[in-house]
Amino acid sequence: MEPMTREHSRVDLGDVRALRGSRFFNDELAPVPVEKRTWTTYNYFALWMGMAHNIPSYALAASLIALGMNWLQALITITIGNLIVLAPMLLNSHAGTKYGIPFPVFARAFYGLRGANLAALLRAFIACGWFGIQTWVGGEAIYVIVGRLAGSGWRDSAVIGGQHWTLWLSFAVFWVVQMLIIWRGMEAVRKFENWTAPLVSVGFLILLGYVLVKAGGFGPILHDNGKLGWGPGFWKVFAPSLMAMIAFWSTLSLNMPDFTRFGGSQRKQMRGQILGLPTTMTFIAIVAILTTSGGHVLYGQDIWDPAQLADKFSSPVVVVVALIALVLATISANLAANVVSPSYDFSNAFPKRITFALGGLITGVIGVLIQPWRLYSDPSIYIFAWLGFYGGLLGAVAGVLVAGYWAVKRTRLKLAELYLPSGEYWFTAGWHWRALVATLIGAVLAVGGAYGGPFPADGLIPVLKPLYDYNWVMGFVGAFVAYVLLNLPLNAHRNEEETSV
Repeated sequence: MEPMTREHSRVDLGDVRALRGSRFFNDELAPVPVEKRTWTTYNYFALWMGMAHNIPSYALAASLIALGMNWLQALITITIGNLIVLAPMLLNSHAGTKYGIPFPVFARAFYGLRGANLAALLRAFIACGWFGIQTWVGGEAIYVIVGRLAGSGWRDSAVIGGQHWTLWLSFAVFWVVQMLIIWRGMEAVRKFENWTAPLVSVGFLILLGYVLVKAGGFGPILHDNGKLGWGPGFWKVFAPSLMAMIAFWSTLSLNMPDFTRFGGSQRKQMRGQILGLPTTMTFIAIVAILTTSGGHVLYGQDIWDPAQLADKFSSPVVVVVALIALVLATISANLAANVVSPSYDFSNAFPKRITFALGGLITGVIGVLIQPWRLYSDPSIYIFAWLGFYGGLLGAVAGVLVAGYWAVKRTRLKLAELYLPSGEYWFTAGWHWRALVATLIGAVLAVGGAYGGPFPADGLIPVLKPLYDYNWVMGFVGAFVAYVLLNLPLNAHRNEEETSV
């Protein structure tokens, strides 16, 4: 089966019936036909607006204020992080648009048809954690909304498992709504993103407007110098905070092919992402930073959770309208960022048994079992333990993918063989040892020195402790260099064969 190349150098397999007998193939993992790659620049911009404008994005920026940064320090940290993570995101997105394949199939070219499950499931379980966090904060917003409308009986209900049973109920309702949407498939997700994208900013702007009015404008907020200054105290917090900003979207830096496989052209997906990620994240960062700083002026404390901050407002109308918008925003973000990818990833692990919808349901169940209310309870755990550790691991995977696709394969893949156990990407029993070794090297450099929170004060491997503050960069660079070096003998042999021919 030879692929056909069509407009904009997008590759299409055409008739895929010959692949249906393979245990590594199903309809959802199959290349998207060129005629169905219809997403426009606006679709990708709307996707990023939907993913970026959510409560955890707000909390990420707000947590920097809680850690002692002033508004300018926090904004600089977030902006640099977004620009850095955009690079591997665009580099990995290219394969999705060119070949119409999702992330786990893309990973087969470098990890092997079986080895790709390592990268895919690592990404999937982290997405499950994020799904749980997003669902928890969305449920919390519902709890506050209903509490303002229903009164103290709802807010002061009996406590079960450390939380009010009405909060657990809100969490469950939010969970069910998301599962109903994902069960209808990828097209339902796209439509939801399109109509919610223009609305998701409303809630955050209402919060900011209310705080500005009550605090007396921007003056009191912008004159807050923070607790760190610009000396050693700031730089000690800056590096791990920057890595956390990168880690926040490091998941999408791997699995953007899940979305760019529907792209109308490379230009459309690139332009949509370049316009979408930096602008939307900078916007939400500015709103979060100003709102949290204003909350400090008003209430004397740094409240980094917007639902808890809104709960302090005296106007029930402001609280209800703002949080309804935030609930819609969080559903939009959660579906796109944390359900689509693991649905494909779990389907990749068992192509003949797990559909896209069933993969989404598995994501939802694991997201609850991870107990997200614990991960989200403290800004230092949220940034330094959760974001820092998994960011380092995913940085290593991203390093292998970028090195493999651009430096080793030069963007040339044999599309049909990504689904065939007899093909080039079978390697050794379905595993490519070079990718595994490169990932391990990058991961050890990135998180071997993990410290703080649940980790030892001196680091897991004390000599590597200084590297943990640069975890994502160490993981990416370490794995990239290792993969390229390990593949030099293969490239030299391939070049000799091409020369002799």
